[in-house]
Amino acid sequence: MEGPGSDWTTAAPLAKWRSEFSRAFQYYLDRSTPHPLQRWLGTFAVAMIYVLRVYYVKGFYVVSYGLGIYVLNLLIGFLSPKIDPELEALGGASLPTKDSDEFKPFIRRLPEFNFWYSITKAFIVAFVLTLFSVLDVPVFWPILLCYWVVLFVLTMKRQILHMIKHKYIPFDLGKQRYNGKKSAGTSSRKD
Repeated sequence: MEGPGSDWTTAAPLAKWRSEFSRAFQYYLDRSTPHPLQRWLGTFAVAMIYVLRVYYVKGFYVVSYGLGIYVLNLLIGFLSPKIDPELEALGGASLPTKDSDEFKPFIRRLPEFNFWYSITKAFIVAFVLTLFSVLDVPVFWPILLCYWVVLFVLTMKRQILHMIKHKYIPFDLGKQRYNGKKSAGTSSRKD
C-alpha cells in the first residue's frame, strides 16, 4: 500500500517542470515587449498559417467565426478608454472640455501588449482546434461572413461615435509631442 506522500513524489517533477517552463516563457515574453513590430509580424505569420490551414481544409468556418468574434471583442477593448467617460460623468468627474481643465491621457482598457498576446493565443488555439474533425461543423460560410461584417460595422460605428462624442483618439496620430525642456535662451519669441 502506498503512503500519503506518493502523490507528492509524482507531482513534484511535474510542478518543477511547469515552474521552469513558466519562468522561461515569461522571460521571452518580457524580452519581446520592446519590439512591437516584430511581435505583430510574428502574429501575422501565425494568422496566415491559420488562414492557409482553413483554406486548404475548406472547413472549420464556425471556429473561424468564433475567432473573429473574439478578435472583435479584443479590438473594442483596445480602442476603449480604461475609464468610460459616460460612466465617469455619472460620478461627477468628466473629460476636460476647456484648456484650464486637468489633462488626462488616454489609457486603454486593454493595453497593446495584452491585445497582441491575446490575439496570438487566439490564433494558436484556433489552429489547434482545426486538428479535431468533430469541430468541422458544416455551415454555409457566406452567411457567417455577412453576419460578422454587419456585426463589425455596427460595433465600429458605435465605437467611433463614442470617440467623437467624448473627444478621445486611441492612437498617437496628430497628437502633440513634447521633446523636453527648452532653455530660455533658445526661445524664438519676436517682440
